[in-house]
Amino acid sequence: MLIAGLSTVVEWYDFTLYLYVATILSRVVFGGGAGSLAAVLAGFAVSYLMRPLGALAMGHYGDRHGRRRAMLLSMAVMSVAMLGCGLLPTYAAIGPAAGLILLALRCVMAFAVGGEYTGVVAYLLEGAAPGRRGLITSCASAASEVGALLAVGVAAATAWAMPAATLDAWGWRIPFLVGAALAGGVLLARAAMDESPEFERQRAAGTVPKAPLRHAVTHQRAGIARGFAISALGSISYYVGITYVPAFLASVGAVGEGTALTLSTVAAIVVIAVTPLVGALSDRIGRRPVLIGVAAACAAGPITLFSLMASGGMWPALIGAVLLAGLGGAVSAVGAVATAEQFSGEARLSGLALGVTSATAVFGGLTPLAAQMLLEASGWPAVPGAMIAVVAIAILPVLWRIPETAPRERWTGRSQPI
Repeated sequence: MLIAGLSTVVEWYDFTLYLYVATILSRVVFGGGAGSLAAVLAGFAVSYLMRPLGALAMGHYGDRHGRRRAMLLSMAVMSVAMLGCGLLPTYAAIGPAAGLILLALRCVMAFAVGGEYTGVVAYLLEGAAPGRRGLITSCASAASEVGALLAVGVAAATAWAMPAATLDAWGWRIPFLVGAALAGGVLLARAAMDESPEFERQRAAGTVPKAPLRHAVTHQRAGIARGFAISALGSISYYVGITYVPAFLASVGAVGEGTALTLSTVAAIVVIAVTPLVGALSDRIGRRPVLIGVAAACAAGPITLFSLMASGGMWPALIGAVLLAGLGGAVSAVGAVATAEQFSGEARLSGLALGVTSATAVFGGLTPLAAQMLLEASGWPAVPGAMIAVVAIAILPVLWRIPETAPRERWTGRSQPI
């Protein structure tokens, strides 16, 4: 379980590193001409759409052949893709083909990441003690923030350690090769992992589904819908309430770009701290009250917080960024365990792919762009907060009727099988 949880660090290091070295890639891989940076960012957006496909494919494989084998496969694919990025020929060597190869490698990596997260969440849930499922499963969300911080740290250290000419010549490869080495190390460690107890139970009972996707659609439609709703709030509160904040602060002139990025680092630390606390709270009082509480906070708070940040000054920006990060981290923490518990063990990964990953595709990668477009069109600085509030209000009725999935003996003294 420790290996599975720590592997999320590597997963998000590899996935987010691309953004932190985007300006370098625009020069060495896309030639540095007009539109080169836009091509790099477009590659990120296109590859993001591969995540749901990866989740479906890896989910099917994991439900048929075991969580361990699926996690080994996804990490192997990720290791190869990262190594390919580190050894990629430059624009000077092969021209525009370098950019096409990079885009293909990014799509392969996003495909692997799509299956990786759902596999890790299911593995942690199924291996944790009943009264600690919230705490243990939330560690996958916290570890992803650690991975992002590690990516920015390695990228920054590499850029500071050498002259610009050396960085463009070969130094840019170092962060990718570090990521490939980390992924390879996790792959070797995973070879010694045990299979999930839940999958072992299915194998012993002969209940492993032959067609997991069909099983999920036929028998677990309610879980897919609930997972979609929870993940919709988790995605928009994270991608608009956390990752979009630096761009928002810079665009409204609240603080400079350097300060905005510093605040995003503080926000990431807040998420890491909040996530296990909220996961443990959901073990103590139940998933449903925590979900309702964070959704109500998302409905009431973000509009005010975005308005506060737009008022200008370091302290309003810091307060707004920290509170938004706390909200986003809280939703991710309880969302990880609550979505996984919507499904029986049979076809759990496929159900997560259909519900959770599809919601991330809709409310995740595209929402920062939508927030910026609405901000420019309306001139209302609170419009990103209004986007979060609308989604929170829309799913509150779903959360109000959602059945409690936390083991009852932990918080009521009564036993409840899961």
